[in-house]
Amino acid sequence: MKKLPNTSIHPNTSIHRRGLMLVLSSPSGAGKTTISRILLEKEQDLTLSVSATTRKKRPGEVHGKDYFFVSVKEFDEMVERGDMLEYATVFDNKYGTPREPVEEGLSNGKDVLFDIDWQGTQQVAARAANDIVRVFILPPSLQELERRLYARAQDSAEVVQGRMAKAADEMSHWAEYDYIIINKNVEKSVADVQAILRSERLKRERRPGLDDFVRDLRQA
Repeated sequence: MKKLPNTSIHPNTSIHRRGLMLVLSSPSGAGKTTISRILLEKEQDLTLSVSATTRKKRPGEVHGKDYFFVSVKEFDEMVERGDMLEYATVFDNKYGTPREPVEEGLSNGKDVLFDIDWQGTQQVAARAANDIVRVFILPPSLQELERRLYARAQDSAEVVQGRMAKAADEMSHWAEYDYIIINKNVEKSVADVQAILRSERLKRERRPGLDDFVRDLRQA
């Protein structure tokens, strides 16, 4: 057996990775918010995207942490310049995701979590198809979804039924997503999303530093 030459040359093992946009969508009550909160606690390199909004700042909210609070004129100018990854109008207020802080995070190897609906997901996918990873959270049944909505004790029966009616339309877009998780158990669902993250982070196209690493390996 041929003995390899003794060498002290070692390739650089620090491989730069480009971050990804992790989008979680679901009908209200399916568990998306709970899963997102736990993920942010467990994943060091995951950060929540901060939206811009034209609504007034509420007591205790911090500009740049809870939202970027901007005027309608500023918001519209950002849209016109293409500075928004996605945006929408909700109850006369405008909401959107500024591109610059997300792009900065991705370039630094940070993953960005998006808690948006299917319409926002379509917009982000159209503007950043190579960076997005789409996960849709489904309830185990409509009966369980309704039970969870009532268990939150946040809404009237009329509002709950309105959310149930909207859920059917939201769930019709499930096939537009890369991964589907049926949220029977929150801990398992979180673990499934973490497995998705691990896999997506290892994709060759997200690791531009591999070119230099393999070149160093061959030269060593």
